[in-house]
Amino acid sequence: MTRLGLRLRIFLLFVVIGLGGTAAVAVALWLGHARALETTVTNGFVFAAILSALALLALSVGIWLVFDENVAKPIEKLAAELRMRAHAGVTRDVDTHGARFLGDLAHAAQAISTRATDGAMETAQMVSRETERLATETARLTALLTEIPVAMILVSRRGQIVLYDGQAAEVLSQLHVPRLNAPLTDFFEAEGLNAAVSRMHKTGREVRFTAEGTDGAQSYDARLKPMDGGGYMMVIEGAETHMAPEAERPLVYDFDLLTHDAPAAVEDTPLSALSYTVFDTETTGLLPHKDEVVQIGAVRVLNGRIVPGEVLDLLVDPGIPIPASSSRVHKVTDAMVAGKPDIGEAGRRFHRFAKGSVIVAHNAPFDMAFLRRHRDRMGVEWDHPILDTVLLSAVLFGASETHTLDALCQRLGVEIPQALRHTALGDANATAQVLVMMLPMLAARGMRTFGEVLEETRKHGRLLEDLN
Repeated sequence: MTRLGLRLRIFLLFVVIGLGGTAAVAVALWLGHARALETTVTNGFVFAAILSALALLALSVGIWLVFDENVAKPIEKLAAELRMRAHAGVTRDVDTHGARFLGDLAHAAQAISTRATDGAMETAQMVSRETERLATETARLTALLTEIPVAMILVSRRGQIVLYDGQAAEVLSQLHVPRLNAPLTDFFEAEGLNAAVSRMHKTGREVRFTAEGTDGAQSYDARLKPMDGGGYMMVIEGAETHMAPEAERPLVYDFDLLTHDAPAAVEDTPLSALSYTVFDTETTGLLPHKDEVVQIGAVRVLNGRIVPGEVLDLLVDPGIPIPASSSRVHKVTDAMVAGKPDIGEAGRRFHRFAKGSVIVAHNAPFDMAFLRRHRDRMGVEWDHPILDTVLLSAVLFGASETHTLDALCQRLGVEIPQALRHTALGDANATAQVLVMMLPMLAARGMRTFGEVLEETRKHGRLLEDLN
């Protein structure tokens, strides 16, 4: 069949439908006639009609199965592969064998893909050279700022963190994990900070004040300097830092946040404007109503990029022995979790880390079930918007494909180091990379807002029910 042209194969398909239908009706009439001779004419006609209907139905199902397996599924898969190349930067060859019954379509798609890839590579090389130059300048700026004995934080007009340097990262980390786009009031008491900001805007001049940490135990001498556009820079003086030079964090920033408007309702917010917290858990077993969490790992995605350094990696004391079979999978032992925070404290830390963001996980109902079960111990409500990469995979690649994390990473060219597989942070990072590659693919399919994506994923909810 692969040697025949595509149009000829489709023609033969309809020939089979016509001849098969004719033969089925003829056989049914012959049997009905025989039945009529033995009983009544009405009985014979009814018998022939029933046989004809059943035969035509069986023929239709058979033809549909052949068409679905050899035409519909390959077209769906080929379209998904082309979108991966167009929007996610995947460069592997098109699966021409899977589309072998589509004539020359797969080979033509491969030719276009190769040509586009070659052009993209030339552009990427030029961009790479410019990026390397900018990276060198950024490294020099980071080194220069490291030598200045102050901590600097750039804040947008909405009070969100836009930039922080290595010293500021250490100051913020004493209060909580530093996060771009987080309100500065997550780290410093709002009353004193807002009063200082008001004085700064009123006078248009630099303001000195004492910044009180939200933990109630720390305070810092700080200056606020107004900037164009309504934002300001916070300079913390005399902050003690204890990090070794080789361990100091780089300058973390996203200047696009300076011009971000206040977000609309989450359903109407563009995917590119959302903050995402991608997480994974490791547990003592697979029963959310009975087993316990032993590790939580999370990373943050902002403006379509994974934010370097903004990670949460927590070992959790489950309060019960960890089965040896589970430790063989995630490498977490009883000795490792001894004295670590319980799920109440760990859950509160993660809840704060994920504040104001969309929570993303691979098979989210499983991981969220552990957190929601202990929400009273945590003293929090898990009311974040949630996306599931299993369902995003089904939307983009079709429900008939395999949607495990390994399969999704292989499909998109994401590598998970073997040492990090089945660790909470390793799997969270892999899921984040997958999410970053799928976001532009979703937008290219016309799903540009969170609500539009959520509506599509709900069509595949049965996948998660079967998975769990």
